[in-house]
Amino acid sequence: MVLTRLSLNDFRNHAELSFRPSSNFIILHGANGAGKTNIIEAVSMLVPGRGLRRAPLGEMARNVGAGGFAIAAEIEDIKIGTGALASAPNRRKVRINGANQSVNSLAEWLAIVWMTPAMDRLFLDGAGGRRRFLDRLVLALIPAHARASSQYEQAMRQRNKLLSDDRDPDPAWLDALEKAMAENGTIIRANRKMLAGYLQEYLAEMDDNPFAVPLMNLHDSDIDDPLHLAQLWRSERPRDRAAGRSLSGPHRADLIVHHRGTGQAAASCSTGEQKALLLSIIQAHAALVTKMRDEAPIILLDEVAAHLDPLRRAALFERLSDTGCQIWMTGTEAELFSSIAATGQFVAVDQGQIRW
Repeated sequence: MVLTRLSLNDFRNHAELSFRPSSNFIILHGANGAGKTNIIEAVSMLVPGRGLRRAPLGEMARNVGAGGFAIAAEIEDIKIGTGALASAPNRRKVRINGANQSVNSLAEWLAIVWMTPAMDRLFLDGAGGRRRFLDRLVLALIPAHARASSQYEQAMRQRNKLLSDDRDPDPAWLDALEKAMAENGTIIRANRKMLAGYLQEYLAEMDDNPFAVPLMNLHDSDIDDPLHLAQLWRSERPRDRAAGRSLSGPHRADLIVHHRGTGQAAASCSTGEQKALLLSIIQAHAALVTKMRDEAPIILLDEVAAHLDPLRRAALFERLSDTGCQIWMTGTEAELFSSIAATGQFVAVDQGQIRW
């Protein structure tokens, strides 16, 4: 999975941008605010979801533009486009080879994972961020996960609304919603469980020098049968009505991570160790996706080198090179990437413009 062309129109601070990646390493460098992260955010919008910033669509359009934006990419002879029209700035559109498609269909063409500075607190903050991280990893391996997740969330929102707004909700309608939640929730849980198990096998073979290696565990319900899951939600209707939301289910799962070498919970590790744990997961995941889909994913790393010493930077780049992935990285200083100067494509970004 290699982007051979990327074009932006009125996206963030980029009025118009077009270039052709020519290396497995694309290094975007420039001052803070130049637009480096905006470029990899655009790449992250080529899969389902809200991108690496999780921003509303309306915030992505250029401030002094017409109101909409467009992102276009090519993978060999496949043309992918996404964006929003000025007339409907909060409605995302997707086109594959010129034909309108659903957002979820993007997962069939590309697998993309990322790491950003905001994820430095992944192990410290609530379970929601860890679930989203896990689901992105699952999606890169199992494209159908996007559809199951979307249908589950839609049914759960309707159930929550029905329980909150209607004093005497239709039991048959609640039964139907809980059945849809159970069918899709079982798929979601199975996908997550499979991914976590496969990843742990890869991590078990990983050398922990110079990066920490994680032990992963999925904390979730033990209910595997859709019928039993639907019955659980039926019994919890009074409790969920009082709470105003569904209090159990796959949307409450958590990814538990420990440092293999010390046995410490990730949340108790140093900031550097937590970043190393994440990098190890991403590297193992890249190898897994490459094997399972027979195509290496795209990896986006925002400011990943800034807090690594030269030894660990060189080790990281060597490991990333071994994945065979197309890797987009950002940094304020081109010198941070000197060890891959001979093989990387260096792109200078300045006030929404690029040069190389």
